[in-house]
Amino acid sequence: MPEPADNRLAEADTDEEQPKLRRRFRRRNADGSDAWTGTFPAVTPEPTAPPRPIRSSSWAEAAAAADALSEIPPAPPAPARQPAGAPPSNVQERLPESQVQVADATALLTSFVREQKPRPKKGFRGFLYRATGGAWNLGPSALELEEEALARRISRQLQGSYNTAVLSLKGGIGKTSTTVGVGLTLAEFRGDPPCAIDANPDSGDLVERALGEGIYQKATPRTITDLLRNIDSVDSLTELSRYMHHSGRLHLIAGEQDPEVSDSLTAEEYLRIRKLISSYYSVALTDCGTGVTHNAMSGILQSADNLIIAAGYAVSGAKRARSTLQWLAGHGYEDLACNAIVVITDKDEVSNRVDKDAIEEHLAGMCRELIAVPHDRGVADGDLVTLDHLKPETRRAYKEIAAAIVDGYR
Repeated sequence: MPEPADNRLAEADTDEEQPKLRRRFRRRNADGSDAWTGTFPAVTPEPTAPPRPIRSSSWAEAAAAADALSEIPPAPPAPARQPAGAPPSNVQERLPESQVQVADATALLTSFVREQKPRPKKGFRGFLYRATGGAWNLGPSALELEEEALARRISRQLQGSYNTAVLSLKGGIGKTSTTVGVGLTLAEFRGDPPCAIDANPDSGDLVERALGEGIYQKATPRTITDLLRNIDSVDSLTELSRYMHHSGRLHLIAGEQDPEVSDSLTAEEYLRIRKLISSYYSVALTDCGTGVTHNAMSGILQSADNLIIAAGYAVSGAKRARSTLQWLAGHGYEDLACNAIVVITDKDEVSNRVDKDAIEEHLAGMCRELIAVPHDRGVADGDLVTLDHLKPETRRAYKEIAAAIVDGYR
């Protein structure tokens, strides 16, 4: 039923509001006294008024109340008044581009992805991981992490075609075995197959060391001379493969075996071969043979991006490696000499009288990097070179050489 007016009157907030309500709902009785009747109309709520002052019974409570009010954030400023007759605008003001924050599309995704711990693949850590089904993951060892870093350096994507020449002033110190070992290592880790060219004028045996003498003799005896004879008709990789041999993913061009024509390769002819190879291969190795003054050598050095200088721990081999670097620096190839990679192969197991550390220290100061290949029967026998039959230390040395080669391609 309707709420009595006097009840509503009692709920008036202030003394000033009560006389107004009395005037609105008062009527005179017959005896002249006031009578109160009627119901209050529905009151439309007004906007919230500012907070009323808090009455405090003490100064401390008053101060606390003032601090609480001071923490209320100020109201946003009212929008600017539009001129009369102007159309309303609901477009927000455009911020300068320097103040616009672009959301990172991957930020939300990465926040829901837990970083996966690397899995060990070799050694005791790898065995423990496989035996426990991944429950125990100690992570890769320091040696395994170094191996992965070498693999990334070798497999780096290249823009263009590059050539590394392998040379020495003395034979029998690991020049061809280094070419084969490094070539097979590049083929193992790179996405694109490398090519090795036998430019040895003295009946080089690059292909025999990569395939084995028996297999090479049964194969079609195509050599670099055959390729030069028909080079104008070679216009595709399919046609070029007819003049090549393959050891896994390593592609090879055999040197001339006939002594009467083996030394006839000129610098211009080698440059034609190199130009053809650069159209299909990003990495090429050239086995230069012994010496630096034969006919094709000027073309080889002219097109080389870096060099491998083969050396040995024998005193004569170390001296000739030094002479090779000095000759290069004195004949206009100083950059190639400074950026060369000296590879010392311990083929002959010299006696303890030879100071290996002194040889390494002496040659290291004349080149960009020096890498030692330990004694390995798979290299010293002068027969087929396969990575599966080499010592782990030898394979590691070939990986370091391959990584150093690719590092030099800039």
